Amino acid sequence: MLPWNGKEDGSHVAEIVTLAEAIAATVRDGDSVAMEGFTHLIPHAAGHEVIRQRRRDLTLIRMTPDIIYDQLIGAGCARKLIFSWAGNPGVGSLHRFRDAVEHAWPHPIELEEHSHAGMANRFQAGASGLPFAILRGYRGTSLPAHTAGVADITCPFTGETLTAVSALRPDVAVIHAQRADRRGNVQFWGISGVQKEAVLASARSVVTVEEIVDSLDPHPGAVVLPSWTVGYVAAVPGGAHPSYALGYSARDNDFYFSWDAISRDRQAFAAWLDEHVYGQHAASAADRAAGAC
Repeated sequence: MLPWNGKEDGSHVAEIVTLAEAIAATVRDGDSVAMEGFTHLIPHAAGHEVIRQRRRDLTLIRMTPDIIYDQLIGAGCARKLIFSWAGNPGVGSLHRFRDAVEHAWPHPIELEEHSHAGMANRFQAGASGLPFAILRGYRGTSLPAHTAGVADITCPFTGETLTAVSALRPDVAVIHAQRADRRGNVQFWGISGVQKEAVLASARSVVTVEEIVDSLDPHPGAVVLPSWTVGYVAAVPGGAHPSYALGYSARDNDFYFSWDAISRDRQAFAAWLDEHVYGQHAASAADRAAGAC
């Protein structure tokens, strides 16, 4: 179900608000939340705002959980993780994630693991309004026996046994994009994952963007989410850091390496949160982003 802003003619136009307002309006305790972006356009700033607003008992959904989900888990926001791969890309493990799994710190976390293909098909089914998707990829594995939302299905035409995976319909999708116009139409390009499908599958959505422009110029390979598919747009320059936004910023490789040491130690992680998420440094960044609106 797509969001609606209550206009008399039944049309919907995305609301342009601050990041804090967007998260407050969409993410609630106990929600299922998909924060998507593949290699770049990962919505780190939005994830930090979820932490600042101290949301709890979230089911976090992501094809490739990396350090933003490590931070959310370590901050105590997550109850469950639905995913297909987890790690600090190019570096190693997610130590806050491991601490939650191995030592239940800050509290236990439930896991639901799928393949990349399974997750992509589940998002596609949700975006299409279908109850499930069908694929061959799970055949011969133990995933159907141990994973919720996976079942054998017989093709009515060939008799072949295939795998059905239940649709993903998150309460909230959060993505980052290069730009939006003043009506809330969103445009992004470069490596794309399932951002579009996540937004279309979700009941509510937040899109952070590098800039808001008067009009969207054509761009090769760009994906455009029309305003009526989007709930809230917030201008957050640099909102993908330490990942990157093609054409706007570069990947901060040093941060990914430094995160390995920070995340290994609970006290070091808590100190990082206090300085960079809860503290004055974070407040200044949020003020700058709000001013960009």
